[in-house]
Amino acid sequence: MNNKILKSERTYKLLKKVFIIGLCVIALIINGQANVFAADDPLTVINNLSNFIFGLIRAVGMIILGFGVVQVGMSLKSHDPSQRANGFMTLAGGVVITFAKEILNLITGG
Repeated sequence: MNNKILKSERTYKLLKKVFIIGLCVIALIINGQANVFAADDPLTVINNLSNFIFGLIRAVGMIILGFGVVQVGMSLKSHDPSQRANGFMTLAGGVVITFAKEILNLITGG
């Protein structure tokens, strides 16, 4: 009985080592493949990064906006005023986050 336990512990430790080594090898392979070619104009690179980040922010805003609509609908069904207030706040926050780039352009005049 004791021999089986020792054998399973050794097997567990061996599998754990193999798994960790495998993860390290995969990480090295992935990191070694990263060739990045920048554009000639650094301002273009910054603008592309800005557009990408604002695209991610817009996606999060759309998710929050959808959640706010669901929350308002559920509050209207249950007649709960506090849930309705939270729903409208979530809805307003989703709209602000979704249109953050346009709001910033209006503020800065750009």
